[in-house]
Amino acid sequence: QVQLVESGGGLVQPGGSLRLSCPASGSIFNIYTMDWYRQAPGSERELVAAITTDGNTNYADSVKGRFTISRDNAKNTVYLQMNSLKPEDTAVYYCHAHVLSKGYVGSYWGQGTQVTVSS
Repeated sequence: QVQLVESGGGLVQPGGSLRLSCPASGSIFNIYTMDWYRQAPGSERELVAAITTDGNTNYADSVKGRFTISRDNAKNTVYLQMNSLKPEDTAVYYCHAHVLSKGYVGSYWGQGTQVTVSS
């Protein structure tokens, strides 16, 4: 079994910053791409940022230049540094990873952490 647990969400004023963390734990042999998604009320879940094992990154156009995804492979952890936050960034943020565990590559999700950007 593999678990992903997000932390670092909260309430922040427009223009502020937050840093999300998501460590993976359990029976892990290898972790491939790690991602952050978000889902606002009434909207579909959307990809925010992704990072490969060797550090290649990809961002949604709406967050380019403001968000930075990173990972610490030794700690099985993915991060999302969010700067210059806007009200439209308000959403539940989920981490996701493809993990090789017990001979099987599975798709795993965290439970989500709320990010609210409001004055």
